[in-house]
Amino acid sequence: MRVGIDIGGTFTDVIIFDTETGRIITTYKTLSTPKNPEKAVISILSKIRQMKINMVIHATTIATNALLGQIGLELPRVALITTKGFRDIIEIGRQKRPTLYDLFFDKPKPLVPRNLRFEVNERINYRGEILKPLNPNEVREIVQKIKQQKIISIAVSLLHSYANPKHEQIIGKIIREMYPKAMISLSSEVCPEHREYERTSTTVINAILMPIISNYLSKLSKTIKDIFRTATFLIMQSSGGLSSAEEVCKLPISIIESGPSAGVIATAWLSKLLGINKAISFDMGGTTAKAGTVINFSPLFTTEYEVGGKAHFGRIIKGSGYPVRFSFIDLSEVSAGGGTIIWIDEGGALRVGPIGAGADPGPACYGKKGPATITDANVLLGRLGEYLLGGEMKIYPELSQQEFKKLANEIGMDIIDIALGAIKIVNTIMARCLRLVTIERGLDPREFSLVAFGGAGPMHACFLAKELGIRRVIIPPVPGLFSALGLLVTDVKHVFVKSVRNLLDDIDPNELENIFLTLENKGFHILKKEGFSSDKIIMKRFVDVRYWLQGYELIIPVVSPITEVELRNIAQRFHEKHKSTYGFIMEDEPIEIVNARVEAYGLLPKPKLVKIKQGKREPKQDAIVGNRKVIFEDCEEEVKIFKREKLLAYNEIEGPAIIEEYSATIVIPQNWIAKVDEYGSIILEVM
Repeated sequence: MRVGIDIGGTFTDVIIFDTETGRIITTYKTLSTPKNPEKAVISILSKIRQMKINMVIHATTIATNALLGQIGLELPRVALITTKGFRDIIEIGRQKRPTLYDLFFDKPKPLVPRNLRFEVNERINYRGEILKPLNPNEVREIVQKIKQQKIISIAVSLLHSYANPKHEQIIGKIIREMYPKAMISLSSEVCPEHREYERTSTTVINAILMPIISNYLSKLSKTIKDIFRTATFLIMQSSGGLSSAEEVCKLPISIIESGPSAGVIATAWLSKLLGINKAISFDMGGTTAKAGTVINFSPLFTTEYEVGGKAHFGRIIKGSGYPVRFSFIDLSEVSAGGGTIIWIDEGGALRVGPIGAGADPGPACYGKKGPATITDANVLLGRLGEYLLGGEMKIYPELSQQEFKKLANEIGMDIIDIALGAIKIVNTIMARCLRLVTIERGLDPREFSLVAFGGAGPMHACFLAKELGIRRVIIPPVPGLFSALGLLVTDVKHVFVKSVRNLLDDIDPNELENIFLTLENKGFHILKKEGFSSDKIIMKRFVDVRYWLQGYELIIPVVSPITEVELRNIAQRFHEKHKSTYGFIMEDEPIEIVNARVEAYGLLPKPKLVKIKQGKREPKQDAIVGNRKVIFEDCEEEVKIFKREKLLAYNEIEGPAIIEEYSATIVIPQNWIAKVDEYGSIILEVM
């Protein structure tokens, strides 16, 4: 059996799956403990210590939270060693202003103060040729200064080390000899790509996260070892694959978007099971809403990301944070969850977010003196019942009313109108988030199915689908824990990159083939070390391609072996992707291959959902658990409340209606029909 653990801002989700039978053994959903995230996990794992667990898989937001300044996750002091004349590169950065006309704009504070940035008088050019040799004695003097200041993490980023890592490797060796306790991040290992600012920023962030992630994972690893003696412990990465705790401690930047990635992976898995080649992953939890795109059962990826910055309706504002170059699932995220606070601004206008109530105190209806939130709005509108988590968590509608009456006194509106207005606002915010991963990527959302999950996602999904012209919504089994399920349906994955920087017409196919083989050997070695046999290891090849002198690249798949024919095919694939992404191509422009990229997979057995019992079109009477008055935008109706666990395959429910289950509530508006498929998914379609 495998355990998937997803720590969110409001709830911590745990799901236990038997891979042999394909059955979900049990699920747990409990309020998170933000100041000590592992506390909620340990509490749940202690309850299941008698089970024979052979694998524990974890998604965490601790890396992101640290860079966003969460209390209790103070950033450690880090030193940077770089080439002479380049110690200010992380302060100069790029000329990207998040607020173009703000005369008082301040750049993000440098993560390494100037007095902790050290220079070595060496030089390597872009071809990897050594112009000025490194002086080891100079390095020893610098390491001695760093050691005296008791700095435990060191970033090393020399000019053009992606082309020749020799000098960085010498510095790393000297640090290990003189200061064995220090944690070392070499840019040639962390981010072996050109663009010195992004490479240095990525390496510095990796160095900052190393002590935090190492401490967190070592504690959790020890606890898991104590509870389940022989269980393997794996972590979800931003790329959608798993990795061992040991590898993550070396490369903590790989888990910056660990949590949100799991939901997109789960969507890819479900879309393959149901044969849906175009799906939008929509995850609305208690704190945020996240969207991603899955085409032909694979998520879309990006290598551009900024952490610790600002976002505008899911779009990262370039220049407001710290760039990281790594393989990320292409996601859009907004502060729009069930716990998002509803408030009145100074001008008397109704506002929603971006601040959330979190797990403590949470929404007003949780009974912890919380503020009015989107969850409270759904309570007032009758869309949520009086209990959550299958009756384990009581809801207090009267407390929601109290908080909304306070808002009503400020704005002079009826509390129901405020609730409807707040829902409309948050739906508009989330619709922009969905447009970002479809329309702004050159994709038509009307061609997609919306896979909605998270504790709050199924309540809002149909309204969002209507706004974007989507005609089919899929609510998967256990939607409130679907991201945790995503942890159990992916594979171990490692990404390796090598700078190429050559025009496609000038590339020797044999030389490019050798680059790929070298990267694949690295992946093979690591996966063998992690216990995978040769027949359970596969490699996928990609190249980062652009037109000559273009600023950004597109990732193009490659078929092995590399031949002259395959090089021409790469050019054709690049033109096609450039056309779909940007709307035009430049066939006369030379094409440059910037990087070779290999994804190395260690294949894990996949769970298979068990088909549920079949029924007739009309649900059985025992599936109806009551009636409730529910308020929609243009009407108020007495609707039937169904219990999802009692529904059978091929049952159909015409809206308006409500389906309740342990982890979520599904709202079926007028003119929608819900159909239960053979795996227990709810398929919502426009009538």
